[in-house]
Amino acid sequence: MKKYISLTFLILSYFSIFAQNVEFEKDNFPSDKEGFKEASKNLKEGDKLYETGAVGNFKTALDFYIPANKFNPNNALLNYKIGASYLYSNYEAKKSLQYLKKAIELKNNVADDILYLLARSLHLNLEFDDAIKNYTKYKNLLAPKDLQEKRKDIDKKIQECNIGKELIKTPIRVWIDNPGTEINSSYPDYSPLISADESMIIYTSRRENTTGGGKDQNDLKYYEDIYVSYKNAQNKWQPSTNLGKPLNTDRNDATIGLSADGQELFIFVEGDIYKCTLKGTEWQSPKALPKTINTEFREADGSFSYNGKTMYFASEREDKTFGGMDLYMSNMGEKGKWDEATNMGSVINTEFDERSVFMHPDGRTLYFSSNGHNTMGGYDIFSTTLNDEGTWSEPVNLGYPVNTPDNDLFFVVSASGQHGYYSSAKEGGFGDHDIYMITFRGPEKPGIQSNEDNLIASIAEPISETVIQETVEIKTMRLTILKGTVKDAISLNPLEADIEIVDNAKNAIISTFKSNSATGKFLVSLPSGKNYGIAVKAEGYLFHSENFDIPEATNYQEVNKEILLNKLVVGSKIVLKNIFFDYAKATLRSESFPELERVYKLLTDFPNLKIEISGHTDNLGSLQLNVKLSESRAKAVVDYLIKLGISTGRLEYKGYAYLQPISTNDTEVGRQENRRVEFKVLSN
Repeated sequence: MKKYISLTFLILSYFSIFAQNVEFEKDNFPSDKEGFKEASKNLKEGDKLYETGAVGNFKTALDFYIPANKFNPNNALLNYKIGASYLYSNYEAKKSLQYLKKAIELKNNVADDILYLLARSLHLNLEFDDAIKNYTKYKNLLAPKDLQEKRKDIDKKIQECNIGKELIKTPIRVWIDNPGTEINSSYPDYSPLISADESMIIYTSRRENTTGGGKDQNDLKYYEDIYVSYKNAQNKWQPSTNLGKPLNTDRNDATIGLSADGQELFIFVEGDIYKCTLKGTEWQSPKALPKTINTEFREADGSFSYNGKTMYFASEREDKTFGGMDLYMSNMGEKGKWDEATNMGSVINTEFDERSVFMHPDGRTLYFSSNGHNTMGGYDIFSTTLNDEGTWSEPVNLGYPVNTPDNDLFFVVSASGQHGYYSSAKEGGFGDHDIYMITFRGPEKPGIQSNEDNLIASIAEPISETVIQETVEIKTMRLTILKGTVKDAISLNPLEADIEIVDNAKNAIISTFKSNSATGKFLVSLPSGKNYGIAVKAEGYLFHSENFDIPEATNYQEVNKEILLNKLVVGSKIVLKNIFFDYAKATLRSESFPELERVYKLLTDFPNLKIEISGHTDNLGSLQLNVKLSESRAKAVVDYLIKLGISTGRLEYKGYAYLQPISTNDTEVGRQENRRVEFKVLSN
């Protein structure tokens, strides 16, 4: 028994000596005077940076503190400052835990806030129960005045830990992958924006080749510049390039929002939102948005609606706010100007901050980051849906592991809903913050990656892979992406053309876009549930029309279309794809009116133009009946144009029945193409 007690005593004495705090005094290191001198120098340099309180200086301080700690790992205050520096710098914050634990073991009262910082570090490392214990200990030790000031923050942190405990019980099925050095660097890379089809990514980085080469004195990092990468034919990202002037200046320039086709960009410049337009291959000079958007307060994080007529953004304005930074929206008026912005309401905004807003091209799903709502710590990403009544649903946390106890910001989603992109300071990355791609997996997928999902993983090893039986929270996106090129029908040269999207049922123009002048490329988003008329127009050419009648339940699809425009010359003709009749009748339906008005405008723009309107059918039924029906339908179009004021001498009509098919009559699809109305130039 005595031997047992003696052995226990010796062990306890050993650990007591081992865990003893060792001050940085030369008498404690008599055998290594040079080492002590160098460590003391590093300690003083680190302290100079640490005491400034600047975010950038905390990270730099670590360059001095870590060598000093290697010389003397048993100094409580140094371990505390290393842990605090990791936390405050937002750089590999999880590493703070080992140093803060060591600090409190060496000296439990090393700093007034040691328990709070330890709790925060445990929180970040998903050790929620221990974090709650230390938050509670810290709270119980506060003086009444300090408790009154800090209670709200501590109680919220405890609530976040409890939410985190629940969220990690049911993680969502995702792969989170680093796209590699084509996009990421050893410097901070963040705020990714993608075109709807994921063919382009544009983002912010703080690299040494920043325009002007300067550093921001607030955090001692290089100024922000905007970079872009495109996918090649093998669906792989190409090395990123700096977009240069006029987008990038000698100061901070950051990405915040991108149109679905990648041709209009919102950027953040010194507290305001600017818009830039891609003309051919060149970005035009940024232009500040009007005072209905930008105010004396900070505005940031903008996003376009699918039709470009509504924008969503975050603002710190003091009036009409629920607290901190709120989300606002503004609609474009009839004259193309942004209306006065309105707060998006208490369903979305909280007394805390809401940021990083992204409206999906489906026109109904909004994503944003908030440090209010049911977050598990810092900013979490949430989604909300616009219902038929025009109100927003209760925001839903996207879940773990997409969300973490750290700040999760700058989230965007591809049109298909399969991939999301955001920035994070994960371990194993290339630098400070990296951009990551999230693959949302459905419950029907097996646990082995498919070739498609492995494209990114083949570039860089996955940062995390979660294989869980729960279903993914991301909803199936209900929209159609129409993309392609506009070209001259003869030369096949690309054309800049106006693309007009019309809600045929409402006879209302939803939006207008332009194809790129250098490439002829275009991309438009068509949310399900509408009958769309699409007109493509260029000066000196006949317009081209398309019809997309997309039922409400239609899931995501991509349609590629090469549109060839015919010059306005004798003999050229087009199919009027948005002319509709009642079944087996010549009665024009109201959905036809937008198309007829386009024909009317063409005739008024070219007063010498003379045309033939022709009707065509499939081969079902007799020739006699089809000739009569096709002629009656052509006449109905002519009569409507005459009613609008076009002279009868400029209009001819004829019915060709099924004698001029443009497709097979052996299938329903072919027969539908043959049932048409055409427009032919007779003279100009």
